[in-house]
Amino acid sequence: MGGRILVFILLVCNYLLIAVADTATEDLTALKSLMDTWQKTPPNWVGSDPCNGWDGIKCTNSHVISISLSSTGLAGQLSGYIGSLSELETLDLSYNRDLAGPLPQTIGNLKKLSTLILVGCSFNGPIPEEIGNLQELLFLSLNSNKFVGHIPPSIGNLSNLYWLDLADNQLEGPIPVSSSSKPGLDMLHHAKHFHCGNNNLSGPIPPKLFSSEMNLIHVLFENNQLSGSIPTTLGLVQSLEVVRLDSNSLSGLVPQNISSLVKVQEMYLSNNKLSGSLPNLIGMSVLSYMDVSNNSFTSWDFPSWLSTMQSLTTLKMENTQLQGQISSSFFGLPSLQAVALKGNELNGTLDIGTTYSSQLRFIDLRGNQIDQFRQSDGVPEVKIMLKGNPICEENGMASQNYCSDTQANDNLYKTPFKNCDPGTCSLEQIPSPNCQCSYPYTGALVFRAPSFSDLENNTHYTTLEESLMHSFQSHELPVASISLSHPIKDSDQYLELSLQVFPSNQDRFNRTGTSSIGFLLSNQTFKPPKEFGPFYFNADRYEHFGAAGPSKSSNTGVIIGAAVGGSILLVLLILAGVYACFQKKRAERAIDHNNPFRRWDSESTSGFPQLKGARQFSFDEIKKYTSNFSQANNIGTGDYGKVYKGTLPNGQLVAIKRAQKESVQGAFEFKAEIELLSRVHHKNLVGLLGFCFEKREQMLVYEHVSNGSLKDTLSGKSGFKLDWIRRLKIALGTARGLAYLHEHANPPIIHRDIKSNNILLDERLNAKVADFGLSKSMVDTEKDHITTQVKGTLGYLDPEYYMSQQLTEKSDVYSFGVLLMELITARKPIERGKYIVKEIKSANDKTKNLCGLYEFLDPTMDLGSTLIGFEVYVNLALKCVEESGDDRPRMSDVVKQIENLLLLAGANPNAESASTSASYEDISKGSSRHPYSNESLDTGVVLPNPKIEPM
Repeated sequence: MGGRILVFILLVCNYLLIAVADTATEDLTALKSLMDTWQKTPPNWVGSDPCNGWDGIKCTNSHVISISLSSTGLAGQLSGYIGSLSELETLDLSYNRDLAGPLPQTIGNLKKLSTLILVGCSFNGPIPEEIGNLQELLFLSLNSNKFVGHIPPSIGNLSNLYWLDLADNQLEGPIPVSSSSKPGLDMLHHAKHFHCGNNNLSGPIPPKLFSSEMNLIHVLFENNQLSGSIPTTLGLVQSLEVVRLDSNSLSGLVPQNISSLVKVQEMYLSNNKLSGSLPNLIGMSVLSYMDVSNNSFTSWDFPSWLSTMQSLTTLKMENTQLQGQISSSFFGLPSLQAVALKGNELNGTLDIGTTYSSQLRFIDLRGNQIDQFRQSDGVPEVKIMLKGNPICEENGMASQNYCSDTQANDNLYKTPFKNCDPGTCSLEQIPSPNCQCSYPYTGALVFRAPSFSDLENNTHYTTLEESLMHSFQSHELPVASISLSHPIKDSDQYLELSLQVFPSNQDRFNRTGTSSIGFLLSNQTFKPPKEFGPFYFNADRYEHFGAAGPSKSSNTGVIIGAAVGGSILLVLLILAGVYACFQKKRAERAIDHNNPFRRWDSESTSGFPQLKGARQFSFDEIKKYTSNFSQANNIGTGDYGKVYKGTLPNGQLVAIKRAQKESVQGAFEFKAEIELLSRVHHKNLVGLLGFCFEKREQMLVYEHVSNGSLKDTLSGKSGFKLDWIRRLKIALGTARGLAYLHEHANPPIIHRDIKSNNILLDERLNAKVADFGLSKSMVDTEKDHITTQVKGTLGYLDPEYYMSQQLTEKSDVYSFGVLLMELITARKPIERGKYIVKEIKSANDKTKNLCGLYEFLDPTMDLGSTLIGFEVYVNLALKCVEESGDDRPRMSDVVKQIENLLLLAGANPNAESASTSASYEDISKGSSRHPYSNESLDTGVVLPNPKIEPM
């Protein structure tokens, strides 16, 4: 009887499973194919019915209509089977940074697709022409990937398209417009957003691109290589609100009819080659933010019509050949917040009057010809900068506040706690504004054209917080509170804010929660307050998923199957438990036998001459020094793992790098790395104090370096300004550290990953070379090179090593040459597809001031002063990046040349630098940033062996 019942149950189960599988067979096949090519899919993607409870999947009539998996940790490629989902309307895979590979051509088969969002992934290759087949598409957002090639002209066929965002890729070639034989972007009459900034687009802006039939409100083409003139047809698009054409190579006159764009609020035309003068823009009555700096305008008087622009908050006209005197009435504009007019020929008296705007915070007139300043009561509220004007060269005037060169600090705003005490959170949890400890969903909100410049006005952020919470609540998302912090403006004049979103009624989000929040931000459902303008969100990886809630619908087949399988599973578990106990004992013996550290004394290494000074710490000691790896001591996170600040019993601060499980290397490889690190001792190398190899943990204990990485300092995140002498001393310290590795370590060592992330700065801003995870020792070889797999960081990588796989000390010299260029430009080696080495080589002209590199140089270096030895420095950097390693100098020769440069500049190359507190203002006091955080933990990338693209 029991056997018959069992057979009956099995038959019922089989029938139910077949019935489920018969529904939407093609959709099921497609999703199974996606699972085959993806890693880290949601754990509840099991069974034969994707429409019944699979995270991120929505269905209608057994067909998949939506795949929404933003911020779920997916990795792999997008299978061509995606084109089989014939009813799919929404595809959002945003913020999965490990999703890579090309976008399959079969994407064009999704005839019902209305929303395609792939923001913040790593997709590469060309955008397929087949994307033009998606006739129902309203929302196309492919920004922040690695797409290359041309913008497909077929996008012009998407007649219903509302949103086009292709920014932050590596797209090149012309902007496509229609002809008799092909479509183009000019056909997108319903589109309101053209976001194409931060690419490599070239050629002129086609006049045909714009017409009076268009409904665009945002035209963003900043940071490309566009040339020619601004087309007069731009003035026909009366709906425009934001125009960004800055940082291109546009030339000619600014069209007169641009003043007819009466709805434009933000206009950026800076960093081009525009000539003539700016036309009268009095008709643009709502214009609030205007930047036309760094153009080739002819000498022209400060426009009187500017004093009538009642909505103006920010005026930037740096290096535009302005002359004459500024009327005091200009400073009375009611909304005016910031005025940046440095590097012009303005003269006479600066008089901001007695009725200046109550919102005015900043006036930068450095490098003009102003000889008098009339100061009224209350003016000290306004930061005024007049260095480089005749008034500051008079006797006794240099000490005046307005003759200093210090700019206003970045605002350190953070959402306050709401009348509660946050207390101490455990593990990696963070207290919310409501003082609830949890794991928030985090990322950066980036606004591409905010209409305000006063970052210290906290009212802006309060308004944004209220708007965000209202949006989350109105869409019934599981959000209890949010926190905004650290508003900064980057070199592109984007406003970036750190966002933390805290869960409600639990301490973490599940995948559905993060995906829903990500979708609301990626598809622009959230509409920020008007003054913030267009935005994008860049989510951090979320690693604290909670268990998914129970499915709303029951699966009868699964329940019956579970009843039958439960008994079998119980028996298997009992057998597995017995076997596991036996295997555990056996594994412990094997681990102990294979542990290369098992005979090392944890208190001393005197019996092991291969270690010099590095001691072995126990796991319990490390826990004690870091207060059980408390969140308060967590000072960095990266691909390697996490870094904690620790305090030894003698009071010494240390930095402890704790490898995450997937980064743990083999025990013998870990031992070899420690032996290498323990052999090098130099004041310009970060010292290894010890290690821990216990309980399957791999930890390195370093000296604590207090002032962060060189990259953080150059980006402004550390809060220190570097003058010319300080930069030379940082270059010298780095060179000395490398020269020691190459010529004094026994055997010699090649670092293999020299970059600004790996140069740390101590309390006196002395440079220390860090992160030896990729280093190679020249031991037991009679050759002058090592043949090895190519590893390193693109942009700094020696092309000769890349092509030949033969590593030499000259590979470090090449990386150091790139670092020298980064040190004076504060730019990434590869930025928006432009390679710094190529850019510097092309622009270098010894017949011009500063070798013709003015536009590339970091303005915080005080370019108005004399940079003694600058030409020699540039020649040295170019010598270090010669194509052939034989043509590059040795690091010891580099050291001598930089020492001579410092002597030439009147500085002692062997003198200790002054402490940072003696000459620099730490505007990041209280910041959580640390030298070992984020990218500074990177151990480099393993690279394939085709031609190197950036060259």
